[in-house]
Order: sequence, then C-alpha cells, then structure tokens
Amino acid sequence: MSRSMEEERQSEHHTPKFSWQRLAVFAALFTAFTLAGFYAVFDHFSGRTFSFDTRLLQPGVILATLVLLLVYFTADGLRLYYTLVALGARIPATAMAKLVFINIFFSNITPMATGGGFAQVWFLHDHGISVGRATAATTIRTVLAILFIFSLTPVLLFLLPTLGASSLSSDIGTALLVVAILYFTFFAVVLLRAQWLITPVTLIIQRLQVWGLISEHKARLWYFKVMREVLRFARSFSVYCKGPKAAIALSVLATGVFLLCLFSFPALLMWGLGYDVPYLTSVGLLVVTTFIMYFSPTPGASGISEGVFGSFFNDLLAHEHLLLVTFSWRFLTIYLGMILGLFILQRYLITRSQCNGEAAS
Repeated sequence: MSRSMEEERQSEHHTPKFSWQRLAVFAALFTAFTLAGFYAVFDHFSGRTFSFDTRLLQPGVILATLVLLLVYFTADGLRLYYTLVALGARIPATAMAKLVFINIFFSNITPMATGGGFAQVWFLHDHGISVGRATAATTIRTVLAILFIFSLTPVLLFLLPTLGASSLSSDIGTALLVVAILYFTFFAVVLLRAQWLITPVTLIIQRLQVWGLISEHKARLWYFKVMREVLRFARSFSVYCKGPKAAIALSVLATGVFLLCLFSFPALLMWGLGYDVPYLTSVGLLVVTTFIMYFSPTPGASGISEGVFGSFFNDLLAHEHLLLVTFSWRFLTIYLGMILGLFILQRYLITRSQCNGEAAS
C-alpha cells in the first residue's frame, strides 16, 4: 500500500480531539474584536448615542422573530442534510438539529470559519459517515452559499443607491468585483480542469521552499495535501451532481431560504422600530456585508461585521438605534446560536464520554 493511501485510510478512522484551551483563546479574541466593533459603531457612526426601544418587545415583533429564527435554523440544517442525501448518506433529524448549533458555535469562534467544517466532519464521522463524504458535504454546502452571495454582490454593489453613496463601496467596490470573478474562475477550474492547477501550485510551493519558509519535506506534504483536496472536491462535486435530482434541488432551495432568512433580520428589526426602509435595500446591504465577512480573518468576522454593518446602515437608521439594531442582528443570527451550540456540545461530549466509558467497562 502506498504512503498516500495509508494516510488516507488512517484519516478515515481518526477522531479529532478538542482543545478547550485553544477555544478559550479564540473566545477571548472573539469577545475583544466584538467589543471593538461595537465601540467603532458607537464612536464613528451612532454619534455616541444609544437608546433601547421597547417596540422591539412588542408581541407581534417577538412572534415574527421567533418564526424567522425557526425557519432560519431549520433551513440551515436542511441544506446540509440534503447535500448529504445527494452524496448517498443520511443522518437522523435529531443529530442534524444538534449539528446546526455546534457548527454555529465553532464556525464563529474560530478564524476564517475553519473550525465549523472541522466540527461538522467530526460530528458526522461520529454518526457513521466517512470523513471523505462528510468533508465533501460540508464543503459543497458552503460553496452553494458562497455561489449565491458572490453572484449577487457585484450586481448589488452598483445598483443599490445606498451602496453607491457609501465611501466603502466607492473605495473597494471594484476590488470586490474582481475577487468575485477570480473566485468563480478558480471554482470552474477546480471542477472542469483540476490538472491546470498542478503547475501554479508547484511553483508557489517551490518558491516558498526557495525562500526558506518551508522545508523540502513540508513542500512535498503541502503539494500532496493541496492536490488531494482539490481532486477530492472535484470528484465529490461530480458525485453530488449525479445524485438524486430532488435532493440536489432541495439542497439548493434550502440554501436560498437560509440566506433569505439571514438577510431578512435587519429588515424585521427596522420594521419593529417603525422604519419604512425598502426590503430589497435592507437585504442588498446585508448581502454585501456578508460578502465582506467571508474575507475577515477574525473569529466569526467579529469586529469587521459590526463595523461594515454600521457603515452601510448608518444612513437608514437614527443614531440612537444604530447600535441597537447592530447588536440585535448579531445576537439573533450569531450569538444565540453560539450559546445554544456551546451547551449542546458540552452535553453531547459528556453523554458520549459516558457511553464510551460504559462500552469500555
């Protein structure tokens, strides 16, 4: 058996371990960046004013928020569930419900959302799904969402009046358009001509080795891992496209519903506060905000998301409401899921440890 095949076989049976110390560091960074983001909104955009408005506690607003949250979390689970079905795998509904919140916790507590994928693969593998298939499902699920966002952002950047007048848009609008085009080009090459990546990947790794940044052994290892993941994804996407058409359609539909719910929270909050802001304007602003968040190196885009949101919605909200809406948006879409995810993860790990202890005895 070749070394690469042996490594791949071993990875199928490897169960990752959590480092609570590392998570504590990430949590501290998340908190620090979040506070910095809210302070930036308070200091630069809200005129150092804040007012809690009890209109957000009206029964109609609370009911509408609960319904939107229910659809939001449900669609989040269904978009991964049907992606798994298209790949020929299934997971119980109760396990998928837990995974939704565990993923929200990890993907926002770790930089660049890498921890979310790690946690999902570990959890799915724990429920009988191979590491390769779990990795493919989580990757495709993420790519589907990115395709939606990256397709809409260039159009919205130049069509929405609010964005056109934004200093952020005028400064980096063209750059974001270029990034979206480059992403789609790379995605197309990976799917249709993966072999084209061999030369550029080789040159980049060789250059890193020449500069003394990596050793010869690490250069070979990096090349193997990069090309393996590219080829795996290309094959997995091919399997996904050949899967049951109903499952494919439902995974795309669930992704669309999930994103629409995600983008609708600011509109709901502004409606509750009595603002008459066009729904498409609010949704468009959040689409571009989410696009920018994908490139944030901070845990859960903390700090960056609050600042960009404050910049975009500054002209639509009264100063005393800007910080309130910013916090409420982040609480509903991120903080609430993270809190639930932390409790669910702790309970799951305790139960899992008890079951393993009983099995060992």
